[in-house]
Amino acid sequence: MQPLSRDNLATSVPLLSPFVNQACFLASRLQRRPSIRIAFVIIALVGAAAVVIGDFVHRAAARRLREAILAELQPVALKNCTLKRFGSANDGGYLMCENLIEPLDAAYSYGVGRNDDWGCEVSRRYHVPVHQYDCFDPARPICNGGTFVFHDECVGGRTGYRGSRFFDTLENQITKNGDISRCLIIKMDIEGAEWDSLLAAPDELLASISQIAMEMHGFDDPKILEMLRKLKRNFYLVNLHFNNWSCTPQAAPLPAWAYQVLWVNKRIGIVDPAAPIPAPMNPLNAPDSPTRPDCQLPTRKLGR
Repeated sequence: MQPLSRDNLATSVPLLSPFVNQACFLASRLQRRPSIRIAFVIIALVGAAAVVIGDFVHRAAARRLREAILAELQPVALKNCTLKRFGSANDGGYLMCENLIEPLDAAYSYGVGRNDDWGCEVSRRYHVPVHQYDCFDPARPICNGGTFVFHDECVGGRTGYRGSRFFDTLENQITKNGDISRCLIIKMDIEGAEWDSLLAAPDELLASISQIAMEMHGFDDPKILEMLRKLKRNFYLVNLHFNNWSCTPQAAPLPAWAYQVLWVNKRIGIVDPAAPIPAPMNPLNAPDSPTRPDCQLPTRKLGR
């Protein structure tokens, strides 16, 4: 078959003739006007540069946010805290200041699943009820020798249904249980919902809670920084341990996107001024997965 050319186009394919003629006309104009070609090249280069610069600015801002989060995650050592691991030996275990738990009237366990080793140990040891909240897993854990009060709802930043699941605020849940102004501790592992839940909690309520052991999730949301700074108004950060199920270079300089922390109320904790900041990681911390590589922050050498 003879290829189409400018000479035989009109007779071979009449329907395409107007479009080809117009294209040829534009091409001839571009050939006669090199300035137009240059302009097109400049526009293309400027567009590409804008994309590259925008991506660089976005990456730089995200890096600054992660650095700011890490700057807030600087645990301190308390002179009057004896750390003990409560719950599981690996995933599901949390460090708390054992000698600062009592007096204790009730405990709250947010994010339960099929077992609540933390809640069971706390209930057995201190003979208090543990209020469990989980609207995603209907399984109700049992605890021989302990007292569980299961609530088929979740904690959130506002009250209402999300689909078929009911959410309520931390303040409302504690109030409905008659525990306002009582001695409480909290365990929380709610897959990122902690940010809105704690941001919505009044400072007066948080100031009444003695300890919060929790797992935090995320590294790219400004709410994280806001919540950390809010908690530090009433609490000392006493322990920091990264979950090795979530190790990723994308979170750098954080080694992972999920991390367990212990918050101890400033009204009961006494900072050790002679201890380094950040405080060294306590050996009671254990990998969430014993079979996966661990990822923790590098240990700082004293005197440097």
